[in-house]
Amino acid sequence: MKPFYTYLMKYRQPKEVDEITKFANEAFNDHTFPKQSNNYDELSRYLEMNGHYLRSMAIFDEAWDEYILNEQS
Repeated sequence: MKPFYTYLMKYRQPKEVDEITKFANEAFNDHTFPKQSNNYDELSRYLEMNGHYLRSMAIFDEAWDEYILNEQS
């Protein structure tokens, strides 16, 4: 399974069209983001402590759910 960060980067866009795009753009600029992780708990803890750019953890949860659905198919 590829890392969550790699999956998230497919949502990067110059124009932020939704919350996941904003999340992807901000994660790209976050140089300490755990780029090799595919562990929900590790990523969730990191974002709770360092994800000041996330308006809500629900955005991460939505992106994570899409990641799991796409990676399993």
